[in-house]
Amino acid sequence: MPNALYICYFGLRQPLVQTQVLPYLRELRKDGHQVILLTFEPEFSRNWTREAVAAERERLLNEGIEWFCLPYHKRLSAAATIYDVFRGTVKVRKLIRKRNIDILHGRIHVPTLMAAIARKLSRRKPKLLFDIRGFFPEEYTDAGIWRENGTIYRAVKRVERWLMKESDAFVVLTEKAKNLLFPECSGMPDMDTDKFGRPVAVIPCCVDLNGRFFAERSTLRAKMRAELGIGDRRAYVHAGALGGLYLTEQIADLLAAARQLDAGTFAMFLTQSDPGLIVPLLRARSFEETDYFVSRVAPDAVPGYLCAADAGISFVKAGYATQSRSPTKIPEYLACGLPIIANPGVGDVDQLIGKNSVGVLVESFSEVGYTKALKQLDTLGDIGGRCRAAAEANFDLETIGGARYRRLYSQLTKNC
Repeated sequence: MPNALYICYFGLRQPLVQTQVLPYLRELRKDGHQVILLTFEPEFSRNWTREAVAAERERLLNEGIEWFCLPYHKRLSAAATIYDVFRGTVKVRKLIRKRNIDILHGRIHVPTLMAAIARKLSRRKPKLLFDIRGFFPEEYTDAGIWRENGTIYRAVKRVERWLMKESDAFVVLTEKAKNLLFPECSGMPDMDTDKFGRPVAVIPCCVDLNGRFFAERSTLRAKMRAELGIGDRRAYVHAGALGGLYLTEQIADLLAAARQLDAGTFAMFLTQSDPGLIVPLLRARSFEETDYFVSRVAPDAVPGYLCAADAGISFVKAGYATQSRSPTKIPEYLACGLPIIANPGVGDVDQLIGKNSVGVLVESFSEVGYTKALKQLDTLGDIGGRCRAAAEANFDLETIGGARYRRLYSQLTKNC
């Protein structure tokens, strides 16, 4: 069977890799693909021992995934990334030769750049899959990390144009992103070809509904609400990062509006971010320590906390870049039967909510807008079953994400 090298510019232990990368690789193994994973590890200088790395490598090998890793460098950001690209390119070129790689799968721009350069320098020419995920350069300018139309932004856009030219297939997260990048696409809504006949697949962030999100909701809900001491209070949850493009202050304002309607409102934040980004905002809005829970939660524990809530919040700064986003929290909320409170203009979330009636959109970031959305949410009633059905129809790891990746790999390797 064909050999695939998946390149990811994150560390193996990071939640994104555990919940998004590895599950997809396991799905690819179902078709017999030989899968190799290359990651960049930020923890080598701290608590990764040789024994721990060896144990992880053995565990993955037992699943049919061969794992290689390189250190991730952060100091002097741009220079560090260039150095990592160089190291990664050398490693990828060696693996192309030694493992007879048929597909180079780059997760976003930096890994795809490593793959494209390595292929240029190799005799063997594997197919290049550009897993675009999001509009990376625009996200950095929208978040204020790079100056709009500045030197770094323009340089990355030139690299992006080259990668678009060099790639043999593409993955995007949303229909909006597909229409923006490949307006010529037509035919099936989830898989099309561009004007050069190269496959373009829409694969949103999916969740494992038969694994991590399989447990019976009512049992988890009762257990976790007892542990948190929520009782019968109405609980809202936000899962994921805070700050930057994630509208933390607006989330706090929404919760304050919820508290005006129901004094017993309880807030949960499951986040890897600094609690200092949200706790002072809650305290300034009269939330006491018994009114909120803010903590870093292991991926396997997330479903329990989500099941303890009554609704999930997703507020992201809307703009050109966020049309490409598929927030992971959305399918996680739905899988746990939670209706969504979101703002418009982010990926395909508007269409998802409108088509399936699984939540509400906040028309404006104002007390009036928040109150209206919360009252609309109440009119939906108990829609837990409808939310779970929407997750199964749109975000199932096996039938949606895994199936589309397997089909794409099949197209790329049909002559191998």
